[in-house]
Amino acid sequence: MSAPDCDVKYVAQLARLSLTPAEEIKLGEQLQQILQYIEKLKELNVDGVEPTAHAAPLVNVTRPDVVQPSLPHDEAMRNAPSKANGLFLVPKIIE
Repeated sequence: MSAPDCDVKYVAQLARLSLTPAEEIKLGEQLQQILQYIEKLKELNVDGVEPTAHAAPLVNVTRPDVVQPSLPHDEAMRNAPSKANGLFLVPKIIE
């Protein structure tokens, strides 16, 4: 899309912006600068550059899942305020 093709009123409507005529002129100039910069970026040779989602690699900081024995049933039920038939009793929420 070239700068003359860019309709400032349409872009403002998409962004749900109400612009004054002075703001439309300013936004038009800014959009033109953005489009010129994009055209400049298109001149770069990016052959052999793999696309990325982020500029820096992201590393998951969570620990890996390791299978471990679970808490024994009696120990889990030890602090339950109410229990019946080996289950936790909770207050009724829906009336």
